[in-house]
Amino acid sequence: MMVNMKLVIQRVTNASVEVEGEITGQIEEGLMVLVGFGQSDTEKEADYLAGKLKKLRIFPDEEGRMNLSVQDIGGKLLLVPQFTLYGKTKKNRPSFHKALAQNEAAKLFDYFLEKCREDVECEAGVFGAFMKVSLLNNGPVTILLEKEFDE
Repeated sequence: MMVNMKLVIQRVTNASVEVEGEITGQIEEGLMVLVGFGQSDTEKEADYLAGKLKKLRIFPDEEGRMNLSVQDIGGKLLLVPQFTLYGKTKKNRPSFHKALAQNEAAKLFDYFLEKCREDVECEAGVFGAFMKVSLLNNGPVTILLEKEFDE
């Protein structure tokens, strides 16, 4: 089994991404998602995780139970590309050799963003840029979502 695409999902009251002093993405209630791609990732993984992300029930219903999705509450997504999710720390200096190559990852990030935008309003960070990410975690609720595929 190969572990592929990774999402670190945080339920937020608000979040934003800044690049060189300029806000490139900003949301109110919704999900701030760090998005990382592994070497074997394809559109198949992006399709699966985009669907799962939009339907993930981690917002409270009237009884306070996590029973509503970002779609259910009319929330937004802030997607932030993050190759460091593939950092291996066997040694003191992380190695990122399992991350997808930059050109391929940029294309797959754009594809993933478009898949998410089919059903949910989305903002995004800038692929390959140095970003300052700000957020107010709501809960806090943080979920790691990844998918193992057998081929």
